[in-house]
Amino acid sequence: MTRKYFGTDGVRGKVGDYPITPDFALKLGWAAGRVLSRLGTKKVIIGKDTRISGYMLESALEAGLSAAGINAVLTGPIPTPAVAYLTKTFRAEAGIVISASHNPYYDNGIKFFSASGEKLPDEVELAIEAELDKDIECVESHLLGKASRMDDAAGRYIEFCKGTFPSSLSLAGLKLVVDSANGAAYHIAPAVFSELGAEVVAIGNQPNGVNINDKCGATSMALLQQTVVEEKADLGIALDGDSDRIMMVDSQGNVADGDQLLYVLAKQALIDGQLKGGVVGTLMSNMGLEVALGKLGIPFVRANVGDRYVMEQLLERDWLLGGENSGHVICRKLVTTGDAIVAALQVLAVVQRSGQTLDELVGDMPMMPQILVNVRFSGDSKPLESDLVKRAVANAEKAMEVGTETPRGRILLRKSGTEPLIRVMAEAESADLAVEWANHIAEAVKAA
Repeated sequence: MTRKYFGTDGVRGKVGDYPITPDFALKLGWAAGRVLSRLGTKKVIIGKDTRISGYMLESALEAGLSAAGINAVLTGPIPTPAVAYLTKTFRAEAGIVISASHNPYYDNGIKFFSASGEKLPDEVELAIEAELDKDIECVESHLLGKASRMDDAAGRYIEFCKGTFPSSLSLAGLKLVVDSANGAAYHIAPAVFSELGAEVVAIGNQPNGVNINDKCGATSMALLQQTVVEEKADLGIALDGDSDRIMMVDSQGNVADGDQLLYVLAKQALIDGQLKGGVVGTLMSNMGLEVALGKLGIPFVRANVGDRYVMEQLLERDWLLGGENSGHVICRKLVTTGDAIVAALQVLAVVQRSGQTLDELVGDMPMMPQILVNVRFSGDSKPLESDLVKRAVANAEKAMEVGTETPRGRILLRKSGTEPLIRVMAEAESADLAVEWANHIAEAVKAA
């Protein structure tokens, strides 16, 4: 069935525009409470990032849950993966995160975790949507839900994160710059790394409600790159606003994205005999990752874009490692969703055990140049079904020897889910080849 409100990662939009309004959040809390109350404990964990709108949405959700007879446990600002962890640990009915992740402060969203700490199953989301079409009916007064605060939520999650780092190792001797994107991990990430022995230079740790992801964090790496070089640090770690994405920077200021970090972790897991199967990437994962893993004999499959779909593939195949080039890295043996701090700790463990620097660890995974061209189309046209576009793609794939044992590149066309855009992506062994065929296909899309 088609969802009316839920996207791939909850409900998201601009604050003040439907559905990110206080009245909808109230109704969503009630609808979710109605569905969740059928399941047992009648307790829901609510976390949020540092956006100013989080206060408004939190209060509305709390009221809606109470009207449905559900108790709300409020954590305050805390990473998305922390809510997943606490939901599972406290045997709560569900977890709710108020966050728009890497988006600007004027956006926000509401997403849910199941009692197991994973994204809600489709059937539960559809059941909540069905309730949203009904009028609110408040339970009897003596059955109303209560609200309480979990004052030690941050401390509990800090200890969990530290517990994923090998007890035989320490971060002593490493100087790290940690950029928390003025987001949910601003008071958590620096503590985790410093308590494990690192010298930490914290940036992006002064949230004011409107500076989340603003020229900092995993979506804007320039500040971190500059600070790492200026501080003569060993590494830089960048989180996004809700701390489920991770990017890293080596001592020279070079960025290592999610694909490169996946490679580092997969190679070490293979050496340790802990890999179990292969690696799940996405349609946007760089072909360099696929080639490098292939040389190690590690299977690689692509899921649809979105950490939700990566997790689905991991569960289906019973594999342990997957992620996206944007920085979602799922270490399924340790967590139930993308967790930036936990992923960073696993990479740092490889650094400490191997004695190699980050740039040395990613050095044997050459990245293929990747070109993305967005082409706007109009009206009811369907450019992806055009014979002209299909011929252009076929010509490009022939030139890149796609489908052979040693392809020189690949082509991907995706229709935007929010705008009338076709995203044309070309990867090739040379930037010139990628640009040539990306533009060739883009022109065909325009003419279709």
